[in-house]
Order: sequence, then structure tokens, then C-alpha cells
Amino acid sequence: MTTSHALYRCDTDVPIARLEAKEHFDSLSDQQKNYAHFIGRASWAGARVVSATTSHEAPVLFQMALDLFKSAEDPKTIRDVSAYKSASGLSEESWKAFIEYNSQVLYYLSNFKSFGDTKFVPNVSEAEFTQAVLASGSASAIAAYETLKGHIFALEPSNSLHIGFPADGHVTGYYSTDIIKAEVEAVQSILAENNVSPLNTRLFKTAEDAFTLKVASAAIADSKTLKSTDSKITVTVEYGDFQAQMFKAAMSMKFAAEYAADETQGAMVEKYAENFETGDMEAHKESQKLWIKDVGPVVECNVGFVETYRDPAGVRAEWEGFVAVVNKEQTAKFGKLVDGAADFIQRLPWESSYEKDVFNKPDFTSLEVVTFATAGGPPAGINIPNYDDIRMTLGFKNVSLANITNAKTPGVKVTFIADEDIATFEKWRSRAFEVQVGLHELLGHGSGKLLTEEAPGKFNFDATNPPINPLTGNPVTSWYKPGQTWGSQFGATASTYEECRAECVGMALCVDKEVLDIFHITDEQDASDAVYTNYLIMARAGLASLEVYDPVNKRWGQAHSQARYGILRTLMASGLVVIEEIKQEDGSDSLIVRVDRSKIQSHGVPAVNELLLKLQVYKSTADTEHGLPFYKELTSVPDEWIRYRELVIANKKPRMLLVQGNTFLKAGSEVAELKEYELTLEGFIESVIERDF
Repeated sequence: MTTSHALYRCDTDVPIARLEAKEHFDSLSDQQKNYAHFIGRASWAGARVVSATTSHEAPVLFQMALDLFKSAEDPKTIRDVSAYKSASGLSEESWKAFIEYNSQVLYYLSNFKSFGDTKFVPNVSEAEFTQAVLASGSASAIAAYETLKGHIFALEPSNSLHIGFPADGHVTGYYSTDIIKAEVEAVQSILAENNVSPLNTRLFKTAEDAFTLKVASAAIADSKTLKSTDSKITVTVEYGDFQAQMFKAAMSMKFAAEYAADETQGAMVEKYAENFETGDMEAHKESQKLWIKDVGPVVECNVGFVETYRDPAGVRAEWEGFVAVVNKEQTAKFGKLVDGAADFIQRLPWESSYEKDVFNKPDFTSLEVVTFATAGGPPAGINIPNYDDIRMTLGFKNVSLANITNAKTPGVKVTFIADEDIATFEKWRSRAFEVQVGLHELLGHGSGKLLTEEAPGKFNFDATNPPINPLTGNPVTSWYKPGQTWGSQFGATASTYEECRAECVGMALCVDKEVLDIFHITDEQDASDAVYTNYLIMARAGLASLEVYDPVNKRWGQAHSQARYGILRTLMASGLVVIEEIKQEDGSDSLIVRVDRSKIQSHGVPAVNELLLKLQVYKSTADTEHGLPFYKELTSVPDEWIRYRELVIANKKPRMLLVQGNTFLKAGSEVAELKEYELTLEGFIESVIERDF
């Protein structure tokens, strides 16, 4: 494999950590345990949908990896892996590479990393991989391998190594391979005209100017045909996509409703079930309204088609679901942050016209995740729902996932940090990140107003005396017209743009003494170290983000990475951050990030505030004419930075593999139990096999 393909090698020596949840699950009442169990089952029921929306090959590849390690006698258990290894005849090194590849396919639900959206290939020869597959004795796995062999090892064409529009040679499962971007946009206009949500859909071209929109649902309703008055395009809406998965998810939700804590929670779960059964996203919106009203539950959850990061068009969502136990001690901190939110928001660099008229205090909880069904590792925090109208009128919820943030693997050296910074970085990284996550989710995603014409002639601002645009000094001339949303206007850029804005809010306010006091960081030196570490984390993350940048197509593969890179360039331009190339002990080249602690207040914070103001104004005013080119320039990677990218890839560390437990309601038992697994690749594979999804 050539050096240029190093980025696409399967991770080796993967650090493994456990999602520590048993203590928290065991603390629940019997009713709560069963509620959590069935919500978790509903979450995982839809996980195979993630495979199908990632690529057209992923579902078969995922099943192949499962079949290789399932017991022939009892498919719900893992086979004797030692015996399989012996039968394969592979060397220790080759077997390790074989099992690492299949483990990561099971972890990411495909052969595309969820962080970066880049393909990964085995670190073992095709001949040895074939040898191991044949040694499995699994007819289904062998048959699947024969159809996928060329795909598994393919590193050409280069465009096929990234998720994106098929017409550009990229890969996605959301669309048929013959669709072009302009057709996706034309169909989206028709869906908007007919008030059809694209969130839980896939789009296939069936003939010239004819498309089929497949809606995920357990029930198969009559199809319907949509057509725009000014377009030749027709769209046939069909129900029943992922029927088996949606049926299982709906049934699990109905079982969960029997153990709901109260009427609000029960009604919420029923709306989830309705959404999965019928495919009607209005039912999911109703579930989210009830979710917001379900304040302070002991067991928290959210399930469905939520985030639009991986759709090249930025309108179709990926399935995810989680269930978690509230950490009361940590939640108390976030409660204080919520109490002060209205005041803290006033310290952001825009005037009141660009802020909501009333800040609806959200429920902000720290959670210990029991299960999180997603591709790869779960996020550190969440701010949902993503429905703009709900956020503007009813509010939202913030959750910080404590045991995700705290999951660590000992002995893994941090890259791109100077030796003299390591001790401070290691001491403060978790607490500094906790502050950043809290600010990012609550005040980042929770702040800002979209200036909107809600209906013809009806505005949520004074249209006769429009707000002054602080970037021009003149009254604003653009806003969201009826039917337009943040996502529809900023398209595929919306996700990364919003992540950049939220990260900037955290960077701007993490220096605030009152904020630090809430997180019990009161000592002057501690406060200095926490703020310094937060800026160091962001700068390092911006540099490491180059791993997921594709220089051939000049595109980013991950929303958060693109955002953090843009912040890094801003901090460098301010004079706060520099990047140095160094020689390591083994003689190889690497990079380190240096942050001038003395310039954080004088240079860093003003630079972040200036960037934040631009991001907010362009977003508030629907100013795509200036906002999109600005963000593209902010996150562009100059040719001279390709050297940095090469060094980032050469020194990158494998991403952590998180082993989640499973809950079971055993025959004859009336109460669910949680089972944990060994921190080995075999233990991880066993956990996936026993998940039965």
C-alpha cells in the first residue's frame, strides 16, 4: 500500500475502552430498567439503517463481518475465536489485522469511518483475507465476500474513498448512483412545496425526470405522486423502506410505553412508535415537543432520524438513538449554567435584535449513557431537537454524555502537544472539555435568532425599522422568507457552519469567571490552566482535523473537523497560536501546537468574538450571498498546508473503540439486566453479536 493511501488503512493497535454504565443501570428501579431496556432495543433496531444510508455495499459487508464470527450452532453467540484463528492458518500479525478490520466494520456499521467519512481497507493482503474468510466455513459470509472482494480492497478511484454525491464519484446510500446534485435540489424544492420531510428518506432515479422517494416506515401506505407546477420532474413517494427495522423499533417503543414514568413520557414514546410505524415525521416532531416537556427524567432518551451530517445535500438524517441515566451531581452544575444563560448570552458579541425575544430555559442534564446506537463513537454532547420552529418557540434540551467524555484508554500518548504542556493538558483536558461542551450545547446551539417572515407580511422582527447589520452599518436587507429554514438556505454547509458557531461561543465564554465558578474552577491558577487547556484542545483539534480533508477534491469529510480548522486559522491569524515542525526521538517529523497563554485575553478572545459575530449575522439574516463564501474561505486549506496534512496522517493515532453493554430481559425474568464484555476485540465482537439487531 502506497504512502498516499496511508489514510485509508484500517486502524491497528486500536485502544479499547468500556462504556461504564452498569453501576448507573443497576441504580434504577425495576420499572426504569425495563423502560431503558426497550428504548435501547428500539435504538439498536434501526442501526442497520445506518449501514444502508452509508453505502450500497455496507449492509452486506456488515452482515458478512457478523457471520464470520457467529457460532454455527447458536447464531446468537460468538464462535470459538481461538479455534477459528488456528483454522485460518494466518500468522499472529495477519490474524490481528483481519480481526481488527472486521471489528471496525461492526463498530462503524460500514467500511467508512463516521469521523471523517473516509473508507478504510484491511491491513492484510487480499490472499490472506480470503484465506481467513474461507476458513470460517460460513456459506453466507463466503458468498458475501465473493460479491464484495473487489470493493473491500479498492483504493481507486480516489473519489470513491469518500462520502459525497454519486455524480462526483463519491459514495452514499441516500441516493442511487445516477443522481446529480441539481436533481436532488430540484426534488427537494418539490418536497418543500408539498410539505414532505426528507429526513427519513432515500432518493432513487427511475427514469429521466422521474424519481422515487423511499420513506422509512413499518407500514406500507399507498404511494403518491408529487409534481411541481413549473417542473417536468415527478416524484413518487413510497412507504415501507427498512420495513423490518422500523417494525422492530415501533414494537419496542410500544413495549417501552408500558414502563413510562408518567403520561408525558408515555405519550412521547407512543409518538416515536407512530413515526416509525407510519413514516410521518410530523409524529416525530410531536415526540420532540413532548421530549422537551419531559423535564428531569431519571431515564433520558432520544431516538430517530436526527442529524443530517452525512447526507451530501445536508437534508436527510442518519438514524441514531440513546438511552441514559441522569447524573444528578453533574446535572446540578449544568442547572446553574441554565439559570445564568440569559445573562451569559448578553455577553456574546451581538445586540438583542439577533437574539431570541425570550430564552426558554432548557433541560440541561449530565447523562451516563447505557446504550447509544450510532456509527462509531457517540458524541460528547447533544443539543436537540433540530427542528427550527420547535427550537424558536418551545425550546430544546441539552445533554452532556459524561461517561462518553470520561472514557479513556491508558498509555496512549497525545499527539501534537509539546512535552512541557503534557502534564497540564492531561490534568485539565476532561474538566476543560466539560466546560466547552456545556457552553457549546446550551449557549452555542441555544443562542441566536433567525430573522423570519413567518407568513406573508408577518415578521418576528420589526420589518418597518429593521435591525442594523453590524457588519455593514446599514439596516438588514435579507431574512428567511415563508417556508425557508436555516437548513434549506445554507444546505450542506449548515451543519459545519453551526458547529463552528457553537464552538466559538464556548471559546468566547470559557474565560468568564462566573462560568468557571459554576464548574467549581475558582482558584486563579486553576482557572488559567483550564482556559489555556481549552484553547490548546481547540488548536490541536483544528490541526488534527486535516486528517479528514480531501486535497484532491478540496472537501471536508466531517462537520466538526472543518469547524475546528476554521477556528485554528482564526487563532493563528490573531497571533495566539503557532504550529512548529519538530523531530521526534526516532528521527521522524511531526508537529506541535503552541498557544501563547499571555495572549488569550488580548488576542484570542477578540478574534473569536469577531468570527462569532460574522457567523451569527450571516445566519440570522439568511445571508447566503456573503455567509457561504465567507465560510468556504475560512475553512479553505492552502497548498502549503498539505505538508501539515501529511504529517498529521503520518502521526495519527487510531481512534478508540468503545465497548457497549447489552440489556436483556431473560425468559422467566421480569426485570432487565445489563451485561458487560471483555475489553478485547473478541469481547467487542461478542457484544455486537448478542445485540441481535
